[in-house]
Amino acid sequence: MLGTHLNKHLGIVLGFLFFVLGNAYAQEKQESPIGLVPYIKSLENQFDVKFSYIDEDLKGITVDVPQNLTTLEQILGYIETVLRIETQKLNDRYYTLSKKSNVSICGVVLDNFAENTVIGATVEVLGTDTAIITDTDGTFSMDNVPREASLKIRYLGFITKYVKIESLLQQKGCARILLAQHYEELEEVFVYKYLTSGIIKEKDASITLNTAEFGILPGLIEPDILQTVQALPGIKSIDETVSDINVRGGTNDQNLILWNGIKMYQSGHFFGLISAFNPYQTDKVTIYKNGTPSNFGDGVSSVIQMETGNYIPETFKGGGGFNLISGDVYGEIPVTNNLGIQFSARRSATDFLSTPTYKQFINRAFQDSEITLQNNSTVEDEFFRDEDFFFYDFSGKILYDLNENHKIRLSGIHIKNNLRFEETNLSTDETNISLLKQDNISVGGQLQSRWTDKFSSHLNIYYSRYNLDAQNVFANQVQQLFQNNQVTENALKLNTNYVFNDNLSWDNGYQYIETGIKNFTEINQPDFFSKVIDVARIHAPYTEFGYSSFENKFIGKIGARFNFVENLDTFKKLLIEPRINLNVKLANYIRAEVLGEFKSQTTNQIIDLEQNFLGIEKRRWILSNDSSLPVTTSKQGSVGLNYEKRSFYVGIEAFYKNVDGISTSTQGFQNPYQFSGEIGSYDVKGIEFLINKKGDNYSTWLSYAYNKNDYTFDSIVPQSFPNNLDIRHTITFASTYTYKKLKLSVGLNYRTGKPFTEPIAGEEGLDEDYNPPRINYQSPNNSRLPEYFRADASAIYDFWLGNNVRANAGLSILNFTNRKNTLNKYYRVNEDDEIETVENFSLGLTPNVSFRVSF
Repeated sequence: MLGTHLNKHLGIVLGFLFFVLGNAYAQEKQESPIGLVPYIKSLENQFDVKFSYIDEDLKGITVDVPQNLTTLEQILGYIETVLRIETQKLNDRYYTLSKKSNVSICGVVLDNFAENTVIGATVEVLGTDTAIITDTDGTFSMDNVPREASLKIRYLGFITKYVKIESLLQQKGCARILLAQHYEELEEVFVYKYLTSGIIKEKDASITLNTAEFGILPGLIEPDILQTVQALPGIKSIDETVSDINVRGGTNDQNLILWNGIKMYQSGHFFGLISAFNPYQTDKVTIYKNGTPSNFGDGVSSVIQMETGNYIPETFKGGGGFNLISGDVYGEIPVTNNLGIQFSARRSATDFLSTPTYKQFINRAFQDSEITLQNNSTVEDEFFRDEDFFFYDFSGKILYDLNENHKIRLSGIHIKNNLRFEETNLSTDETNISLLKQDNISVGGQLQSRWTDKFSSHLNIYYSRYNLDAQNVFANQVQQLFQNNQVTENALKLNTNYVFNDNLSWDNGYQYIETGIKNFTEINQPDFFSKVIDVARIHAPYTEFGYSSFENKFIGKIGARFNFVENLDTFKKLLIEPRINLNVKLANYIRAEVLGEFKSQTTNQIIDLEQNFLGIEKRRWILSNDSSLPVTTSKQGSVGLNYEKRSFYVGIEAFYKNVDGISTSTQGFQNPYQFSGEIGSYDVKGIEFLINKKGDNYSTWLSYAYNKNDYTFDSIVPQSFPNNLDIRHTITFASTYTYKKLKLSVGLNYRTGKPFTEPIAGEEGLDEDYNPPRINYQSPNNSRLPEYFRADASAIYDFWLGNNVRANAGLSILNFTNRKNTLNKYYRVNEDDEIETVENFSLGLTPNVSFRVSF
């Protein structure tokens, strides 16, 4: 009886369990997604209706209809809403189904690790101009987008993901899109970040300046490009300008300065005291002192390459500011998804606002020198001076992406200086006037193409024109001098790159450069007229292999450039220029580098009329003619060691450089050889040393450079003597410190004096047998100026003006000890046939302030 009772209850329990599980299984089975086409057929049987549709429209689409939808109208409404399938009732029995060509979508972008929202990711509908940014919760939504299109989702640090819109429609609600983080196997770090943020020594020994990340340097409150490069060992300006930069003992015209691939023949405002390139549009600056890649010709001393941003901005960015010399604005504008514009503009306030900074600059640029007679008596003449001066620069860039693999970039820049300087001698009532107009206009286009995963090309075409017009009116218009110097350059440069594998690549290219230079001079008393026009053409194929071993224990580049140079009137010449750049790991944290190069250049600057009225702009561009001025060539080799561990860096480099084919007219001689045009060479042997310790909020460094720089001229006695730029010892000590939003920097600069040539002492110093009398000099560069010392400081405070507007205020003081440094010293004969000593001095204590905003 008991067994029967238990069996009865057990049967009831088991029956209940089977009923529940069966229903659950049936429900689970019913709720699992099934193909839309089979589901439509089941609806035809269930509701006795017929559906008309195109099989391709519904193929591959699945559906999961909730159980609570029981009527045909409810089910069709669900299909239309969720699957974006348009339904139309023809009559009580027949219906049509069709895909919507345009749909509305939404989604949320997450990382695939912790599924955190990705804020600010770009969601782009391929093939259209539609692109949006994910919101603060990682979500996005779009209306009326093509159903057959795909989405491209990208964000910095994640692998770009491509998703078909059709697949998003299969998900319930807003689709979840997971981005995979971009991981790279990190190799040993051997790019060295030193001095201040944004300055990096690369693995090929070049120096990169990233202006967006730039920190602070002594005396600078804005990242003036050509001032900043002078903080690097081996680079300085003997006369404190940015338009006369000396790299390893070379003259300024021996530097190749490029802006977006265009050679620039003018680099400064205020006659060298301010860089002519707006740093807030410039994205990156690369400096080569040796081991230059084969695609760079010209510039036997260095290459300074400036590049503006190369990517289309996703949002509008811009800013502006002012200091005690000028004001500027800049901006980056995304016009469409594949079109963007960059621009910058700057103008001085010097023609309507006189500031302490302007007064110091004008005294430095146009000082008539402190003149004393050789017998130490003093010239008592007094002068009245008046100047009207302004400058401006404007640059722009158009960025257009044809597609992912082909991109067009168009660039243009205009630089202008305008000066009127008047000086009246109050004792004689004579007035001298100098008028000067100096401008540079350059335009260029680039086509960057990636043809396959292994092969890419870069085509660069540009036109550049530099023009200088000068007029000097002497002695109340009794004598007038007109001068014009014009440089016109056209170039076509093609570079190709083929990547064999992760370790080996091959660069090849061809460059055609045509340079024309005109020099015009006219004087009314005595009558003199000269007009010289020269044209040079260069055909330059080149090749270079790059190799990196496993884990980058060895990295090397070796190549050659073949310069075929022809001056249309005088000569043709082939120059073969090998290049080598090796970097090898010696031990943990220690790497060695070996660099070498042959280079040449056909353009030079003669220093004309050095003792002309004020010498306002003395430099004139000329072309080599292989007779009075040969093609300048150089050979350079260097060996260096780099050590870095825990933010402590030590670098040392020894080098030797020989430059041949120079002329005394290009070297700034101020002795009997100033206009003689003797041809010779110079040799530089040197060592550069840098030690730098950085912390989370500070950086301190000490740099030292030793140069022994000697001329050799066979026709001068003695044949060998110190170079005009022979600065034996240069020392810099500086430090930066950041406290919250305040950046501070102070630095000390010391160097030994430059050589100069003195007259013979006493009455023998002046030879009166000549008319006019001539100075008898001692041996060339037999004396040296006193040592140079300058201390600079700067401070920048960052703050927010609003949610999206950042601002900073800066204060700098150049030469805060107000030391009077002699930059140059030379001699001349005055109207009384006496020898005058002319000295040029450095900037005195010079303050500057700035205020900037960016958004």
